[in-house]
Amino acid sequence: MQIYLPIADLPVNIFLLFAMGLAVGFISGMFGIGGGFLMTPLLIFIGILPSVAVATVSSHIAASSASSAISYWRRKAIDIPLALMLLIGGIVGTAGGVWLFTLLRSADLLDLVIALSYVILLVAVGGLMISEAVRAIMRSYQGHPVVLRRPGSHTWLHGLPFKVRFKRSKIYVSAIPVIGIGLIIGFLGSLMGIGGGFLLVPMLIYFLRVPTATVIGTSTVLTLVTMASATVMHAATNHLVDALLALILMVGGVIGAQFGARAGQAMKAERLRLLLGLLVLGVGIRFALDLLVQPNELFSLRFAGGGG
Repeated sequence: MQIYLPIADLPVNIFLLFAMGLAVGFISGMFGIGGGFLMTPLLIFIGILPSVAVATVSSHIAASSASSAISYWRRKAIDIPLALMLLIGGIVGTAGGVWLFTLLRSADLLDLVIALSYVILLVAVGGLMISEAVRAIMRSYQGHPVVLRRPGSHTWLHGLPFKVRFKRSKIYVSAIPVIGIGLIIGFLGSLMGIGGGFLLVPMLIYFLRVPTATVIGTSTVLTLVTMASATVMHAATNHLVDALLALILMVGGVIGAQFGARAGQAMKAERLRLLLGLLVLGVGIRFALDLLVQPNELFSLRFAGGGG
């Protein structure tokens, strides 16, 4: 059954959109991360403009993160001071990403920049995840203990000035890298439609040594606020948020996440990371192929945006 998306200006099969939301929700629940880095490419692959995909997925991620944030809040698994400091950089980064988004769109370079950014980011992250997972699996087969990075241990980042103590996370670290991480996540989220969870969680664990018990809940707060802000900014400045599209994706995503969470609990962590790495790398390669392979239609028509 076809449904017309008013902002995307495209008729799309409603069952296809629901299935995409279901699949990405399943993956998100299975791996415990946001699905923006998969949802945005999938929407682009079915013909939705990258600009509309990025803006709409921001609202989808914000809505999905809201329920997660409430759940972690009730379990007292959120480091509020750390989340607030991340948000200082996150809001600034989000505003900067929307500004660059608007600038690139006016120069007709947005689609190319989004595609190249996804190729670089997904291929790099996917390759690193596969490498780390394979090493972990090999160590497991050889009977060697898994070496974990102990939360609270120090790196050179901890030697920077303007230190702040975060009691719930039990870390004493400079405010500079905390704000910097928030800025990077906010910028990439608003520019590329990435919730940031699959980047933010490793950053907090490996760079700042934030314990796993609080890192996921804290990251959902940053994701919620930055993506909600990005949605409002995109709607106000670019008018590209397709509410109907976001609603269909959200319904499928909520259902899929429930089944994904159950499936993820039945698999070993190393195999989960390997599967996720392969998935991320595959999407990155698909983007690269789309950039390199000559399209069937060498010319296209588009309406220039007018006033009003």
